[in-house]
Amino acid sequence: MDEQGNPVDIEELLDRIEAGTANRTYVSIGEMMDMVGRRSFGPVVLMVGLILVTPLSGLPGMPTLMGLLTLLTLGQVLMGRNYFWLPGWLAQRQIPRKKLVQGLEMLRPPARRVDRLIRPRLLFLVKGAGLYIMELACMVIAVVMPATELVPFSASIAGLALMTFGLAMISRDGCLALVAWSIAVAGPVIFTRMT
Repeated sequence: MDEQGNPVDIEELLDRIEAGTANRTYVSIGEMMDMVGRRSFGPVVLMVGLILVTPLSGLPGMPTLMGLLTLLTLGQVLMGRNYFWLPGWLAQRQIPRKKLVQGLEMLRPPARRVDRLIRPRLLFLVKGAGLYIMELACMVIAVVMPATELVPFSASIAGLALMTFGLAMISRDGCLALVAWSIAVAGPVIFTRMT
């Protein structure tokens, strides 16, 4: 956890979501936002990406909802807000906890491996102008998210890019930002070949 109480790696975010949803049948998007924090964009983007790389991305409407969540939070970041607000209809949307936990457990082994590799480096890519450009890239990905509904599980490509951007933001790892940019650039090519 960083000085603001935000998760600093994937496994910490997974632990926080799983622990915060214990003893529930359904989990709302608003509740997940409360678990990961409503003050920093990085953890939100990481959470959205994690959801989209799991089978949850195949649920009808999930890619569009995650795109809206990304756009709404980023819009508030760009307006200088310190706390993310979500409209009730989005915050109250629920997903089955069982499917959520299955997705989280699927992510744990690769998360441990990735978490061992990340560290602050090439900071100019994740601070100042570099961070601003990454946030704009996340906005572009979010805008095209509804199109991924047409090809089942193609949202996972966008999710992988968002997950990597989010992790680069919270870990301040510029090398990871380069990986995220590579995925974001290759994503449209892969998507067009899937259609």
